[in-house]
Order: sequence, then C-alpha cells, then structure tokens
Amino acid sequence: MLLGILTLGYWVPRAEFTTLFMLFTLVFAGMLFLRKSLPPTLDWKWIFFAGLILRVSLLFATPNWSEDYIRFLWDGDLLRNGINPYLLTPSQLEELGLAADNAFRIQLFDGLNSPDYYSVYPPLNQALFYIGAAASNGFVWNGFITLKTILILGEIGVFFVFLRIFLLLHIPFNKLIYYWLNPLVILEISNNLHFEGLVLLFLLGSFYFILSKGLAKSGFFWGISIGLKLLPLMLLPSFFSLGKIRKSYPFWMGTFLALILSFAWLMIDQSWINFFQSLKLYQGKFEFNASIYYLLREVGFWIQGYNTIATLTKILSGSILIGILYFSWKKRPKSNLELVDLWVLIYLIYLIFQPVVHPWYILPALGISLLTERKVFFIWSFAAIFSYQAYGNLDYHENPLFLLLEYGLVGAGIYLDYVSQKRNSNLVL
Repeated sequence: MLLGILTLGYWVPRAEFTTLFMLFTLVFAGMLFLRKSLPPTLDWKWIFFAGLILRVSLLFATPNWSEDYIRFLWDGDLLRNGINPYLLTPSQLEELGLAADNAFRIQLFDGLNSPDYYSVYPPLNQALFYIGAAASNGFVWNGFITLKTILILGEIGVFFVFLRIFLLLHIPFNKLIYYWLNPLVILEISNNLHFEGLVLLFLLGSFYFILSKGLAKSGFFWGISIGLKLLPLMLLPSFFSLGKIRKSYPFWMGTFLALILSFAWLMIDQSWINFFQSLKLYQGKFEFNASIYYLLREVGFWIQGYNTIATLTKILSGSILIGILYFSWKKRPKSNLELVDLWVLIYLIYLIFQPVVHPWYILPALGISLLTERKVFFIWSFAAIFSYQAYGNLDYHENPLFLLLEYGLVGAGIYLDYVSQKRNSNLVL
C-alpha cells in the first residue's frame, strides 16, 4: 500500500489514467484485505500509525491531480499583502500590474485554473490560505507543505474523534480502516490539498457533542463546518426534524456565533457580492462527472438543440431542496443514529443531482456513513476514480463508458442501502 501511495503521489500524473487506476485498485484491495484479515480486537494504534505513515509519506509531493492549491496560495498571498481576495479577480490584478510586482504571484498566476473568477472560498478557508502563504517565504513548495501539514493534523483529529464516537456507539475500531486507510481519502486530502477532511472533522465534532449532550458545542462545530465549505448548511432541516435540537437554544446560539465568526468578514467592502456571484456562475456554468444532470442535459439537447445548463441547474437545485425537506420530514429522526443516517441520505441526494461531482466531494459523506450501515459512499470511494479518465484528454472529454461504470457501482450501493430488504446481510462492512 505504501509503495502504491508513493508512486501515485510522486510520479503518476492524473492524465495517465491506466497506471493511476491499476495502482489505485491495488491499494484499495490492500485496504479491503486488511479490513477482512485483521481481528476486531486489534489495538487501534496499529491502524493509526499505518494511516499516519501513508499520509506523511506524501508531505513533499507536489499536488499533481489538482491545481486548486495554486489558488489557495494566491488568495493567501493577497491577504498577506493587505489585498481583499474577493474584490479583484487574478486577471484584473494582472491588468492593474499588481501580479507582476510580486515574484511569488508571478510563479502562481500561470497555474491558476479560474483566473477570471472571484474567490469562491469562504473566509475560514482564507485564514488557512493566509497561513500557507505566510509560511511560503516566496516559495510555492513551502506553501503547499504548510497546507499539507495543517490537513494532516486535521486528519489526526478526525481519527481521534472517530475513536470517541465508536467507543460511545460500540462500533469495532477496525471499521476505521475504511476511512483511515482509504486511498481516495489519503490522496485527495493529504496530497491534493482538499479541505473536506476538515469539514468532516467539524461534522464529527458536532455529532460527538450531540451524543455527549453538549449542544452548544455541537451547534458551534456545525457552524464552523459551514464556514469552511458552505455545504453542511443543507443539514439544517435534519436538525429541525429532531425535537431535542429544534428546541435547544444553546445549539442555535452556538451555531449563530460560529456563523458570525465565519462570515462577518464578507461584509467588508461588499465582498459578499463577488463571493456569491462566483458561486452562482460556478453552479450555472461548469459540469463534470455528473449523473442525473447528464441524462437531463441530453433531453435538453434533444428538445432545445443546445445545452440547457442554466435552466437545468435551477431545476436540480430546487429538486435537491425539495428532496432534503421531504426526507427530513418523512424520516423525522427519533434518535442520534437516525439523525446521522439522515445526513448520509441528504449528502446522497445532493451529489446525485449535482452537475459537478469531483471525487473529494464525497469524503465527508464517506466519513459519517461509517457511523451507519450504509455502504454507498464506501463503494463510491472506489468508483470515483473512474472520473480521472477525463484528464487523459486535452479537452477533458468524459467517456460515457466510465461514467456508466462509476454510477453503475453507485446505483448498486443505493440498491443495497435503500431498496434491498436484505441489505444488512448482502455486504457486511
């Protein structure tokens, strides 16, 4: 597994899909072998140090499957120099000459994948970007190593919060292997610098304090998770559907405090206008690795003769909202476990209807699904690797066969979880 992770992280670019897929499959198979062969009584320290070694081994690898880290350091450097990253796009900064007067920004500009967009990263993310840029000392290498260190520390936090929750819920510790030794988790967080691991940390923290009756802290942690990625806001109806939280003033005060701390900075110089404008453009322009959206897009081509993405994204966003509200009302969780099970379903509804589904988007849902008997996100954590096939083409063309393979596996997981009456015996995690 270590050899596979090292090879993927240091030497295999995302464009070499055949090599990437074979190595990823071997590492994934190694994880499954360990899960099935190691005894449930195994000391958790062995699992912890195995996963930690895999993560730390990637510390000095340049992120070669995503360019997002370049924008992270760009935004952080702007902050470090007193420039609001929400007020000017990188292209506007270049036109004004504010990019050329900084050697660090010159290194970064050519690698930016969306230079004409305002930053779409919330202020809490920007604070972490600031740390990375400040530690860079003018070298991109130093910047991404700093961000990797932050994310690995966050992953360590995820592991130990998992341990506390598993202890309270009497879940065997070796089930943690499905997250802690999962190659998709390791590569997307510790190598490619995606912050979904920190989102999971705060969601787990929120759930832990629900279990331990610390509702003010639970609300605060949930609010911080929203401050990092916005997406956990969609869990709001699930909290209203559980009576003890709906009526808890401490929970909502904790949430309110976290949201104020997270988003008050957007009020400076009307930053929120550009921030939400970029979010709106992103939602209505980009498409990648989608499922239901692609089917509806083909219908749109057949009826209208052009890509109806602008209309479809509005319809799908409305469908997501209706689906989340309906299932939150229909299921009305009576217990903590039913609540987290509803979270998994909400994430599933969201991702199935999205026009853009990058592999790292599923990681928070994968983590919280380990607290349930649901298997779909674990299956998806393997199937998501098929999306990298698109990067082997100059125009990032997606092969329908690979989309069919990915979502065929996801569909099988949905069937096992939500359709089959024998789901608990078909595939035991």
